[in-house]
Amino acid sequence: MGVLLLSSPAFPTLFLFSLIALCLIPQHALASITRHYKFEIKQQNVTRLCHTKSIVTVNGQFPGPRIVAREGDRLLIKVVNHVQHNISIHWHGIRQLRTGWADGPAYVTQCPIQTGNSYVYNFTIVGQRGTLWWHAHISWLRSTLHGPIVILPKLGVPYPFTKPYKEVPIIFGEWWNADPEAVIKQALQTGGGPNVSDAYTFNGLPGPLYNCSAKDAFKLKVKSGKTYLLRLINAALNDELFFSIANHTLKVVDADAVYVKPFETDTILITPGQTTNVLLKTKPHFPNATFFMTARPYVTGLGTFDNSTVAGILEYESPSKTLHSTLPMKKLPLFKPILPALNDTSFATKFSNKLRSLANAQFPANVPQKVDKHFFFTVGLGTNPCNKHNQTCQGPNGTMFAASVNNVSFVMPTTALLQAHFSGQSNRVYSSNFPSSPVIPFNYTGTPPNNTMVSNGTKLVVLPFNTSVELIMQDTSILGAESHPLHLHGYNFFVVGQGFGNFDQNKDPANFNLVDPVERNTVGVPSGGWVAIRFLADNPGVWFMHCHLEIHTSWGLKMAWVVLDGKLPNQKLLPPPADLPTC
Repeated sequence: MGVLLLSSPAFPTLFLFSLIALCLIPQHALASITRHYKFEIKQQNVTRLCHTKSIVTVNGQFPGPRIVAREGDRLLIKVVNHVQHNISIHWHGIRQLRTGWADGPAYVTQCPIQTGNSYVYNFTIVGQRGTLWWHAHISWLRSTLHGPIVILPKLGVPYPFTKPYKEVPIIFGEWWNADPEAVIKQALQTGGGPNVSDAYTFNGLPGPLYNCSAKDAFKLKVKSGKTYLLRLINAALNDELFFSIANHTLKVVDADAVYVKPFETDTILITPGQTTNVLLKTKPHFPNATFFMTARPYVTGLGTFDNSTVAGILEYESPSKTLHSTLPMKKLPLFKPILPALNDTSFATKFSNKLRSLANAQFPANVPQKVDKHFFFTVGLGTNPCNKHNQTCQGPNGTMFAASVNNVSFVMPTTALLQAHFSGQSNRVYSSNFPSSPVIPFNYTGTPPNNTMVSNGTKLVVLPFNTSVELIMQDTSILGAESHPLHLHGYNFFVVGQGFGNFDQNKDPANFNLVDPVERNTVGVPSGGWVAIRFLADNPGVWFMHCHLEIHTSWGLKMAWVVLDGKLPNQKLLPPPADLPTC
């Protein structure tokens, strides 16, 4: 998307005329527009850590282009595939009301876009404003195919916090010197854990703490006495991250494109898939210093991980050239933040407990007060038998790593679930008997059972339209307790409770927050604990739910919900677009 700038002498007059014309148009007429974007998927040579490789990009950019829209706008995004991989793009966190065909997960709502083909994602942003993001939703291609979605409030509607001087998206990512597609292919063949990334990145840049990376550092240049809105996005494949800026406090105002009660913190925790908007108030005077902003992982599992730190630089604009010449930036003292310990679950718990909905008249928290259907899902790791004849696999005790929900490791179909549902041919593609609770209950966070084998299948839950759902997601200790960021497509949900150990149906619901719980699309199931969410199934379609740690998704920690049409015309899934890709 480009901006047309007029540089002719007539520009001031024309601009003034346009401004007057705009003022004369009724406000509602400006309420929403259609915005067009074109995503050309192509290979691009990129160098990081002295390592050059060809990566899959949108329009040759890494990270990809920013999408900017207002609440109520319609988006038409044409994706053209010029690479050898199949492609699909997910608009993470967009509700996709009745437009499930545009949601993007391959083999769930669409067949992927094959080489040489294109598809137009057509959807409207309804009742949402804040930061979301887009990413590839097939294999591990999202490692380089991702970018921000900035949703501004409707024209004339202010933020419910201080208007920022400037807004800056910062995407946290991971960089592999190897091809991530080869990394996951090898892991699935051997049954073992995947090789880890070589660096973390801010907006694609690893920063000065890595070898051969001093020049590839993200710099945030700021003025004294100003307020900046940082739109933070965790696009890392497999790592939750702590983030902090030395000697500065951050005020959290938004999570997953939903306003929250503002609170101040030195450090934020953000899981893959999540977004967090924070206000950064700069120091009132030039501080005679520069400051590191850093991120490193929060680790709870037993597997290997990238134990490194990405750093960017917060640099103040000097008040005068004289001062700048006497104090070169390189000579200024550099302050570094202190991040929590890698396994600081206590910080993680306290941080998530601070997140609360605004829950006011303008931005209510419509928490379902009654529940039609209760579900209890265990989420965690497991094993499959080795599929190599006369050889051992590299998973636990010669098996292959797997992951599951209620011990069902999800098998992806070869045609799209939504197409099968819409055309009435679901029998050949999936079954509707996903267990609403574990088939064999056990002490979920105690001594793990001897048998860690999972079952495998393409099983879904079917919900009538407008069903109010309560879902408990329980971590297990099988192959090690671990935090799991679960993402639900097509919905926001309210996080009404969380705790450690096994969920107690008799005691825990009494402590649920049904007044101002945080509303989001991705939530961390605590390591060795549980989380309770509620949502109203008011969006017909087939909606994927999965762990946003990409390796766990690859191993099968995923499932889907079928939400049936309602009776009224505006409660029915729209028909598929003519250019929907075929398998």
